Amino acid sequence: MLFKASLGKWVDDLVGAVDSRDDKRFFAALRGIAGATPQARPDEVDAALARLTPVLAEIPIGMGGDLAQIAGSMADYGTEAAVVVPTLVRRASIAMEQAARFAELYGAVFGDLPDPDDAEQIGPTIERFVETAPNRGMAQPDAYNLVQAWFSGGQWVQPVLYLSQRKDVRAVLPERPRLTAAIDATREHIGTAHWLYGLLLVLDDEPLVVLHRATRRGYRVTISGIGDNFQLHTLLAAALIGDESQGLLPGQRPSAAEIAAASDGEDLTPAGGIRGNFNLVDAHGEWIWNEGRPADIPKLEGKRVVVLDPPPYARSWNAGRPYPLMRPTVTVDDMLPADEAAHWLGLVKPSQRG
Repeated sequence: MLFKASLGKWVDDLVGAVDSRDDKRFFAALRGIAGATPQARPDEVDAALARLTPVLAEIPIGMGGDLAQIAGSMADYGTEAAVVVPTLVRRASIAMEQAARFAELYGAVFGDLPDPDDAEQIGPTIERFVETAPNRGMAQPDAYNLVQAWFSGGQWVQPVLYLSQRKDVRAVLPERPRLTAAIDATREHIGTAHWLYGLLLVLDDEPLVVLHRATRRGYRVTISGIGDNFQLHTLLAAALIGDESQGLLPGQRPSAAEIAAASDGEDLTPAGGIRGNFNLVDAHGEWIWNEGRPADIPKLEGKRVVVLDPPPYARSWNAGRPYPLMRPTVTVDDMLPADEAAHWLGLVKPSQRG
């Protein structure tokens, strides 16, 4: 069978294939690595990733996208994702920077951009953009690299997107400002860049002050790994609605299926959708739109403040969370003493909408 060879042997084959530019051997080794990784010990996976990292650092963007994705998935079988994450982040940043440059140059000369997901457009794009590059004062190899980034760069973003759904990876993600700028420049064109941009804005271990205007109760809450305010809405309701004699809030708590969809369940779209419980309002009285993110919520006295008001109309939505593999937490640290809750409620503005 193809996968009987050890993981280390397949990695050696791949390194040799890259050195000899043997495409057939390269893709056979990729398949071998993918098949052998689940059977390998974690230390063997770590060693394989360490061996592959220099290859990932130098391989052409157009050739290395599949290897980048396999390396990203391998990190789940090792003990330390940091072995490979810095290189994946750096190459994803370079790819998106080059893709953005392609979009700028191509759009200025030819107008509408080719679809980066349509392989049939690669040939015509090379003919149009690369072969005419000298007429624009650009070397053809440089133009070809930009085309590679446009059509293959999303493959380099994908493993960073995959791994960044892990809190431990987000905590040590290197070169975040550079990566964020590169992703921001391409997120309107490249799907994986759009989704990674949202992940780069995720808050971890972020304190919130949550106030319930009707009962004049308040809570200190800590959130991590929440992708949008739809998800925040559901998980706040799950954490805070309950026995009023125990300091919780009145209302109908989300169902088990709704909570699972917003946290760690396999079914992200429960039958009947997910029901809204509140109207979320910020400290300045502006609505906190479900389509936004917790990072959009403004601060007051150094804390993000969420006011829970009655819903002005019935709301529901389909999906519980935007990132299936990211595990969120909403921890109610404590209930505010009545005088402290009153202090915060005195600072926040009434809802600015009817």
